[in-house]
Amino acid sequence: MAMLHRVRVAKDKADLVRSLLRQGEMTTAPFPTYADILAFAAALGAKRQRRSPIGTAVSREPTPVALDIFISRGYDRLIQLLAIVSTEDARILSPSNTEAEAQRVAIFEEYANGGLEILQGELRGAIDYTEHLLLLLTFEANPDKPDPDGFDLRRFL
Repeated sequence: MAMLHRVRVAKDKADLVRSLLRQGEMTTAPFPTYADILAFAAALGAKRQRRSPIGTAVSREPTPVALDIFISRGYDRLIQLLAIVSTEDARILSPSNTEAEAQRVAIFEEYANGGLEILQGELRGAIDYTEHLLLLLTFEANPDKPDPDGFDLRRFL
């Protein structure tokens, strides 16, 4: 029987992750699921080359997210890409090797944790996380391109 791998959240990032989760209609939180938050954080961690071990993981809220949820949301390619880039070893992509799967999950967790560290700094003091994340994404997409109107988004980040 195959072991069901889960992606964990570091205890010191639990409050941030909960605050990024949209709950109901009357919220400005940007993400509908914990899997979306962790995938975004992992992509940000990879972009900025920040990988950070989990340390102490939280066991409740947010509970560790089953790998199947990431796969059903289409994030399996991101998990595989981060694994292959990190190890430079194609064997890590083996679908039948549970050790390789555990390693892929661990790499993804570390990038997600690194991305959450970045977000903790970027979102400190922000009221509307969605708006602030849009500014962050705009800057990430065009780090050297000044706004033609002379408006520099970087001063808000």
